[in-house]
Amino acid sequence: MTQTQPGEDPTEVQNSGLSSYMYSCENLPNHEVPIVMVPFPTQGHLNQLLQLSCLISSYDIAKVHFHDLPTPEFDSPSPDFNALSKFPSPLQPSWDASMLLREPIASFLRDISSKAKRVIVVHDLLMSYNVQDVSSLPNVESYVFNGISVFTSFCLQSLSRGMSIQNEEELLKKLPSLEGIATDEARDFSASQRRYMDIRSGDIHNTSKVIEGKFLDLLEQAETNLNKKQWAIGPVLPTKLDHISNRNDICLEWLNKQPPRSVVFISFGTTISFSDREIKEVAMGLEQSKQRFIWVLRDADRGDIFKGEARKVELPEGFKERVKEVRLVVREWAPQPEILAHSSTGGFMSHCGWNSCIESITMGVPIAAWPMHSDQPINGFFLTEILKIGLLVREWEKREELVSASTIENVVRKLMASEEGDLIRKRAEELGEAVRRSTERGGASRIELDSFIAHITR
Repeated sequence: MTQTQPGEDPTEVQNSGLSSYMYSCENLPNHEVPIVMVPFPTQGHLNQLLQLSCLISSYDIAKVHFHDLPTPEFDSPSPDFNALSKFPSPLQPSWDASMLLREPIASFLRDISSKAKRVIVVHDLLMSYNVQDVSSLPNVESYVFNGISVFTSFCLQSLSRGMSIQNEEELLKKLPSLEGIATDEARDFSASQRRYMDIRSGDIHNTSKVIEGKFLDLLEQAETNLNKKQWAIGPVLPTKLDHISNRNDICLEWLNKQPPRSVVFISFGTTISFSDREIKEVAMGLEQSKQRFIWVLRDADRGDIFKGEARKVELPEGFKERVKEVRLVVREWAPQPEILAHSSTGGFMSHCGWNSCIESITMGVPIAAWPMHSDQPINGFFLTEILKIGLLVREWEKREELVSASTIENVVRKLMASEEGDLIRKRAEELGEAVRRSTERGGASRIELDSFIAHITR
C-alpha cells in the first residue's frame, strides 16, 4: 500500500496501465466516509482520477492509499504502427481483463462499508460493470467520473438517442462523422458499461463551466428524468506550476533558453503510433516550418508496458543535426502540463484527447488539432469551431490519407507565425486565464468542487 500525503505531485506516480489499483481517500481520524476511486486501465484515465484524489486530499479530510488488486492475465500485443485506423485495438485484451475485477472490488467495498458510516465510490464510466454491487450495499453511493468533455457527452447522447434540442440541430449537423472512431469490440465494451450506470447518484466532469457551461445545462436538461446531480469541477490538474523553471528536466531546461511563445509542442498521447512514412512527413514538415519545436516521439503503450521492447523509430537522415540548434526530439515521457505552462510554449500539435485538451486550454495554449480516434474528432471540432482556439491539421473524413509534410508545415506556420495564429493565441490565453481563475476561491470550478465535497461528507 502506497500513501500519498496531501500536496504531493500526483504526476510523479506512474502505473503500468493495468487496472490493478484502486485509490481510496480515507477520512481522518475516524474513517467515517472513505472515498474509493476506481480508475479504468489506461494511462489517461488513471491520471485523471489520481489528480482528483489529490484534489480531495487537499481539503485535509483524507490521505490517498493505493489498494492493489489481483491482475488478471491478458495478451499484450504490440501496437500496429502501419494500421490505417489509429484506434488502440491492441489494448482491448487489457480492457476485457478489467471486466474480471468485479468480485475483488465488491469484496473490498463490502469490507470497508462494514466499518464506515457511508462509503463514496467515484469510478470511471468504463468501470461501471465492476462497481455494480454498490446497489446491494445500503451505505454506499457511487458517482461517475467523466473523463471526456461535456460537449462530447452531449453530442453522443443527442445522436444516440435521436434527441431534438432546440437551436442545436444545426450544430449537430456540422459534427464530424462518428464513423471510424472505434472498433466494434470497443463499442460493445462501452455499451456493456452503460447498462449499470443508473445506480449512480451523480456525475463529476473534468471541465469548467467557463468553457462548457452551455453544454452542461443542455446535458442536465437531457438528464432531468434521471435526477442525477452534476458537478463540473475541472480542471483536476494543478493550475499553478511555479516549480517548472527549477525542475531538472531536459525539456524544461531547453525551454528556459527559448524566446516567449516561440515553441510548438508536438505530442500524440499514449495510444497513438505512427508509421515510418508518417514520421518522415511530420519530421520534414516541422523542419520546413522553420519554427522551434519539442517533439515527443514514442510508440503507443502496450496493455502491459513491462512486456516487449519499444520500436526504435528512425528519423530522416541528417534531421537531428539540421534541427539541433532550435529543436528538441524526446523519445521518453515528457512533463506535458509543465511544458504547456512554460512561457516559451506558444502552440500544441495534439491528438485532442480530453486530457491534452483541458491541459492546453487551462495553460492558454492554442492547438493544432489532429484527432485520431474515440472522442478526439468531436474534441477537435469543439476547439476549432466552438472555442476557436485552434486549427485543424486534417479533416476527419480524410483520416486514412497520409498527412503531407507541406500540410504540417503550413499549419505550424499559420499557428506560430501569422496574424491569424496570433489572434487564436490571444483567445487561448484569455480563456486560459478565465479557466485558471475558476479554480480559485469563489470561482465556478472551486464552488462546484466545494459543493461536491460538502455533499459527500454531509
